[in-house]
Amino acid sequence: MSKSQKLTTSDVQHIAKLANLHLTKKEVRKFQKQLSETLDYIKILDELDTSKVEPTSQVTGKFNQFREDKVERSFTQKQALSNAKKTHKGYFVVPYVFRE
Repeated sequence: MSKSQKLTTSDVQHIAKLANLHLTKKEVRKFQKQLSETLDYIKILDELDTSKVEPTSQVTGKFNQFREDKVERSFTQKQALSNAKKTHKGYFVVPYVFRE
């Protein structure tokens, strides 16, 4: 088996930033250990011979499980926006995801 992959503190902080998570130093150390262990386990799985295993996207055997659409009462616009931190002309205002 190959060498263990240990994530650095900056790796975990970068992942947390991408996920928009604010972690304490204690949490960074905790997730550094847990994520490193997860990567080690994935390495073990990568060593398995799956050449004779047919690819699948689900294993239940069920497909196209639909239900009939029903029109039901819903929130009013005012109710839907009631907990929003910021709104503008009846819409949610959220931080930019992409910047130029």
